[in-house]
Amino acid sequence: MGSTRKPGRADAGGGERQEPLLEQVRHILEERVGPEARLCVGLSGGLDSVVLLHLLHRLRSGLGFALSAVHVHHGLSARADAWADFCAASCHALEVPLRVERVRVERDGGHGLEAAARQARYRVYAGLAEDYVVLAHQQDDQAETLLLNLLRGTGVSGMAAMPVERMLPDSRVRLLRPLLQAPRAEIERYARKHGLAWVEDESNQDPVFARNHLRHAVLPAIEARFPTYRGNLTRAARHFADCAMLLSDLARLDATQAIAAGGLDLAVLSRLPRARAKNLLRWYLSELGLPAWPEKRLQAVLDQLIEAGPDNRIEMRAGDLNLRVWRGRLQGVPAVAGRTATSAVWQGEEALSFAGGRLVFSRGIGEGIGLARLGSEAVTLRTRRGGEHLRPDCKRPRRALKQLCQEHAIPPWERERLPMLYVGTELAWVAGLGTDCAFQAAAGEAGLLIAWQPGGR
Repeated sequence: MGSTRKPGRADAGGGERQEPLLEQVRHILEERVGPEARLCVGLSGGLDSVVLLHLLHRLRSGLGFALSAVHVHHGLSARADAWADFCAASCHALEVPLRVERVRVERDGGHGLEAAARQARYRVYAGLAEDYVVLAHQQDDQAETLLLNLLRGTGVSGMAAMPVERMLPDSRVRLLRPLLQAPRAEIERYARKHGLAWVEDESNQDPVFARNHLRHAVLPAIEARFPTYRGNLTRAARHFADCAMLLSDLARLDATQAIAAGGLDLAVLSRLPRARAKNLLRWYLSELGLPAWPEKRLQAVLDQLIEAGPDNRIEMRAGDLNLRVWRGRLQGVPAVAGRTATSAVWQGEEALSFAGGRLVFSRGIGEGIGLARLGSEAVTLRTRRGGEHLRPDCKRPRRALKQLCQEHAIPPWERERLPMLYVGTELAWVAGLGTDCAFQAAAGEAGLLIAWQPGGR
């Protein structure tokens, strides 16, 4: 069961002395947070977050930032309501506004309960209006994270563990961790000195969770032999963070030669040394928004890409993307379940949703489809059925759409969804290819212009 702890106040003698923990947090805030910034503490009610709230409360008037707190109510413990009440009382005593967010924790994708709860919290954080969510991760947490990632076989970026500051994905909110250099023992000394109370989460003692097993069964043995392990591992995490940054910079440098609008050039990729090629591929996939791949899969895909000839077509599903190789380039295309429309009638609308995208119609002079050529015939839109021909160049004969698409470098997976406009039974216009000669507006003639905005490229 959870409990509330309130240690006796330590001797106040020397209380006017400069406090290292307070100065450490002050320095980080002065370095990273501007005046009038809005800070929100992620308050669990545990020792670390209670101390962080107290520190920020002491600093807010001098540094000029606005302070609030958020408590995420996971509902996983019988004590969850009591923890929320404790956080409310703590914030009330310090005159800090608190919001309590109730979430539903669902395990999916093979993730454990800890990971699911963390994801739920971070979804709450990403939706806040504040500039910073300030979290109470400290040096022991950092050392544990590095060791856990090492045991799980993570890459260099994972070994960098937790940064002091980072932007939350798909959000304008930044995470800030000003206690990363402070060991848990120092934080507890601060709490005792100032007579702070906190709650104990009983799940922190459950050895079924990997972090708890490491904390209670493994790290004490390490500390007995290597008493400075916390500082050493924290320093190692900073070294890994430097390495990760340098690898990212190297990938960007290689990308200037290898990546263009058509995707990742496999010829350039194959000329790079193996380690740089793998680094560039990993970075490119990250830029597409994909989570990090296991090393074995990354190696296998790199081999496949390097061995593929310029005419080979490769396609693989990765998350919400289809990774495709065409004309020697790898690109990520949002997966589309199917055609959202195969035919539609245009009745003069300025815009029309079609084939997973949008068609925008406007007027021009001497370009586009001559309005006089529309006549009284029905104007319909279709997607390809095969065998179509078009004559966009009046100096050349009608040609197959397949040949025209190849000349215009339209990838095969985009051809099947190209909108085609028919006037009666005659093909008048195809997105990306132009207007048929028989329907082109003459000089000075009013014309219909069509812009195609694909939605699933």
